[in-house]
Amino acid sequence: MKKLFLFLSFISIIANAQTARGVKIGYIDMEYILEKVPDYADAMNQLEQKAQKWKQEIDTKRNEITILKDNLKTERVLLTKELIEEREEEIAYLDKELLDYQEKRFGPKGDLIIQKSVLVKPIQDQIFTIIQDVAEQRKYDFVFDRASDLTMLFADKKHNISDFVVRKLTSAQKREEMSKKQLKALEAKEALEESVADNPALEERQRILDEKKAAREKLLEERQKAIEDKKAAAAEKRKKLIEERDAKKNGTVIEKDSTGDDNKKQPQVNETDEKVTEEISGEKKLTPEEIRQKAIDDRNKKIEERKKALEEKKKKIAADKEAAIKAKEQKTETEKKD
Repeated sequence: MKKLFLFLSFISIIANAQTARGVKIGYIDMEYILEKVPDYADAMNQLEQKAQKWKQEIDTKRNEITILKDNLKTERVLLTKELIEEREEEIAYLDKELLDYQEKRFGPKGDLIIQKSVLVKPIQDQIFTIIQDVAEQRKYDFVFDRASDLTMLFADKKHNISDFVVRKLTSAQKREEMSKKQLKALEAKEALEESVADNPALEERQRILDEKKAAREKLLEERQKAIEDKKAAAAEKRKKLIEERDAKKNGTVIEKDSTGDDNKKQPQVNETDEKVTEEISGEKKLTPEEIRQKAIDDRNKKIEERKKALEEKKKKIAADKEAAIKAKEQKTETEKKD
């Protein structure tokens, strides 16, 4: 209640000051800013690891004390009064030692608070320095921390400079790795952002431009996805047609000339094969190297077909010759019998 009264009194003072001249007020959310700082996350991870280690040590000590208490409870009837008192004093001493250790690690002035101050304070100091720079550049009279104990009954988002502080903090960390040209570009970008933030009309215009840019990028992504889908469908269709063509090419026909001799085997060509060829030539343009390779493959294929036809022809001639010899032998045997 006292804090609320102080806050309302402070607002009243600002309102009175505003009647004399314009007062510019901004606010930040320190918790939000710290979440965006990688160094802060690393520091908190280190602190959490130490805290977990201390908790394990406390649990180990507590379990040891529990075992001693259980043993005393079980063996009490067998022990003398002096031994019982001795063990109770030992347990009491260990209990006090455990409490002291908990206070040392997790108390208000314990190691956890000290370590957090050591790890986090440099980051907070850097943030405070940037907030002061931002306040001076943008001419703020007051900057509040929304995450602090000071209650804010209402805060318009347009006065929230947390994201701006985060950008400043990030750019400050990147400046060390930038060249002069990159630094100049970054400064120009920051100047533009500051001018946009100070001019509501310009800020609205920038917002509209950003929305149009986002819509344009989304449209481009959708078009690119449609093109990729179309290419994938065409590739699948092409693959299917090639498989059908290869399956039908396994069958062959034998053409005969007027003398009755077998002619060389020709691959069976039909309308489907021609359609496949047209489909392939329309979908994909062959490079000169691919054309040469295709010609070589076709020539090798024809040679293999000729070889196969010759082998079959030789086999047929040999079979006819053998049949003629057998027929002649049978004729001779018949004549001898007669």
